[in-house]
Amino acid sequence: MKLGFIGCGKMATALAEGVLKAGAFAKEQIVVTDKFPAAVKSLVEKHGFQSAGGNAALAAAADAVLLCVKPADALDALQSAREQLAGKLVISILAGVTLSTLQKAAGEKVRIVRVMPNTPALIHKGVTAFAPGHSATENDATLVEKIFSSVGGVFRVKEELLDVVTGLSGSGPAYVYVVVEALADAGVLMGLPRDLSLQLAAQTVAGSAEMVLKTGLHPAQLKDQVTSPGGTTIAGLEALEAAGIRSAFLSAVRAATERSRELGK
Repeated sequence: MKLGFIGCGKMATALAEGVLKAGAFAKEQIVVTDKFPAAVKSLVEKHGFQSAGGNAALAAAADAVLLCVKPADALDALQSAREQLAGKLVISILAGVTLSTLQKAAGEKVRIVRVMPNTPALIHKGVTAFAPGHSATENDATLVEKIFSSVGGVFRVKEELLDVVTGLSGSGPAYVYVVVEALADAGVLMGLPRDLSLQLAAQTVAGSAEMVLKTGLHPAQLKDQVTSPGGTTIAGLEALEAAGIRSAFLSAVRAATERSRELGK
């Protein structure tokens, strides 16, 4: 089986390298194309992947195709390879582009799965949600899980939830980076050297997230374990609540979700 990538950007590169490292696909089974020849050349030279001379050629050579272009280029990419994609699987990682829109561009003979990964996939710490189209099979779903589990966790959802996934985990890394930056700035404000403060902030966020995943405890329980009566942590939490931290995150996810829905229209 051959896996094709239309688009060779950062996410496509992370996925191609992830399935290769995980042993899910051999280098001879991966075919790539991009409108920028330098991007293709880099992957071919580094990993020995096969290159295809355009979208139609790649679709003809591959059994399943990952659509990893910008949303504005997606429909043209599918239409340019419509004939060659017939009877095959297309996996789209594009935010806001619905299954029905993708299906119209690719044709009814194409099986489609819509996927929303996030950028920590670049270091194999990502999380992905996916929704199969009406003609996608269970074997297609299994293949999607195989591909994306090579770069992190994978969850199957209904398509209407993918916009929420986009607002939470798709956009979420940016929210977390703001938290890390703010914590580091606060440490500097109180006298820590910049490099040390940043390391402490980043490791604190990473370790705390890992605690949630590894212990299975609710975040509120873990928070209470750190919060002593009359202590430093409860004083800090009071300041965060006064600043509306929960409301800010609720609003951020709501705004990003609504924007994803707008893009789909």
